[in-house]
Amino acid sequence: QVQLVESGGGLVQAGGSLRLSCAASGRTSPSYYMGWFRQAPGKEREFVAAISGSGANTYYADSVKGRFTISRDNAKSTVNLQMNSLKPEDTAVYYCAARPSYSLAVRPYEYDYWGQGTQVTVSS
Repeated sequence: QVQLVESGGGLVQAGGSLRLSCAASGRTSPSYYMGWFRQAPGKEREFVAAISGSGANTYYADSVKGRFTISRDNAKSTVNLQMNSLKPEDTAVYYCAARPSYSLAVRPYEYDYWGQGTQVTVSS
């Protein structure tokens, strides 16, 4: 089993920044693909960003490209999401997810482990 715990959410004004962190424990592996997803009220969970085990490969949803940056520190078993130039439409619960695979995935069902989520609210 893998346990994921997110932190760093909060309330920020439009144009501001937040940094989310995800701490992994249990049967983790630096080879796992890690992803961030988000879910706004009344909407489906959607892909935000993903990073390969080595950190060499990253992938972003078009809606956050150029504003968000995903990174990982395998020595600390953490994955971060730096969010800049936040918009009200970024408001959602943000989830960290782990996928025991070397290949990229952007669909929620392709990830095996999930955190409990952290709320991000962007005011206009």
